[in-house]
Amino acid sequence: MSGSQLVGSLLDPASRADPYPIYARLRQLGPVWIEEMSTAIVSGFDDCERLLREPRLSAERWRRTGSFLDGVALPPGTPSSVRQPWFLSQDPPDHTRLRRLASRPFTARAVARMEPTIVDLVDELLDRTAGRDSFDVLADFAHPLPVTVICRMLGVPLADEPLFRRWSAQLTQFLDGFTPVGDLAGETPGWVPGLIEMHRYVNDLVADRRAHAGGEDLISALLAAEEGGDALTHDELVSTVVLLLVAGHETTVNLIAAGVLALLRNPDQLAGLRADPGSAPAVVEEVLRYDPPVQLTARIAKQDVPIGDVVVPGGSMLILLLAAAHRDPDANPDPDRFDPHRTEIRHLGFGFGPHFCLGAPLARLEGRIALTRFAQRVREPKLVLDPPPYREHVNLRGPSELPIVHRS
Repeated sequence: MSGSQLVGSLLDPASRADPYPIYARLRQLGPVWIEEMSTAIVSGFDDCERLLREPRLSAERWRRTGSFLDGVALPPGTPSSVRQPWFLSQDPPDHTRLRRLASRPFTARAVARMEPTIVDLVDELLDRTAGRDSFDVLADFAHPLPVTVICRMLGVPLADEPLFRRWSAQLTQFLDGFTPVGDLAGETPGWVPGLIEMHRYVNDLVADRRAHAGGEDLISALLAAEEGGDALTHDELVSTVVLLLVAGHETTVNLIAAGVLALLRNPDQLAGLRADPGSAPAVVEEVLRYDPPVQLTARIAKQDVPIGDVVVPGGSMLILLLAAAHRDPDANPDPDRFDPHRTEIRHLGFGFGPHFCLGAPLARLEGRIALTRFAQRVREPKLVLDPPPYREHVNLRGPSELPIVHRS
């Protein structure tokens, strides 16, 4: 099967439950140039790691269409912040500046102070399932935890949390990365209403925090962030908050779901975590390697870039298949085995280089607590469906539901 046929198979919803055989075949081909897509597909670990630091590549895919969201029909009255690019999709020096200003609330020390709150939230969610013989790990556990954490960080009223869940579900289509904005030709994608509604809501939140300065929430911290006389503009701040809400929530949901699924399929590892909670950090790292929440990322070549025998022309796209790279046997021996005790766990689950995930400490903390408490508190859990049904997303891949039975 050719590279283009394998990519077509990867996009087929039938492959969503297990794309890893396709990744393995793409990896065997090495870097592949797909002429009809003007895209290079890269799946080896060393190549992906190197290219994530390559200065000749750009994260600003939107520049190919002129400006952020060019080609997307937006209704009158849309907040100007909607067209402010997320810092995730910007290059230095803009990315460097925005990331520096936004990073203070996400230092390891700041995140560590949240541990007691997250433990209480996890136990509260598990308490609700204790008297039932079955529950859905997605709906009852993996989904509500991250959105509750980020909303509390932002100081969002608890009654408004369901709004963020709905908006986040819509915007995941935008984040998935397989609908180039420039190809929409004036159409209004289904995720646009959610994007606009979220921006309006966050605009109001920011206005409230400006009027009541001195709060301890994340928005207040971003408003106060300043370095060398520089601060976030209003649109930059709103755009950053929306990014943190959407990207941080969806990826952590997938991390927890993938972790529970891997542990249920490997009862010895579940028992090991139950007996030794100190192994939880390694379990989280192995989940990030074995079944990562973000399966791929994309870059644009600013000039011709050689990758093995392939020369990617300037202006072309590169898709880095991170999930395929994680199962490269040259990086991780016996890669198709879920083994938190392997000597070294090499992964790019949070990216690499200048765009390394800002929220990595928080995601790791939530994953560690969620998986540990699940192992300790849920007795004799078993999957109802294996494989479970998956959502349509190729990149932010995860189950749409994960029903289990257990001894109440």
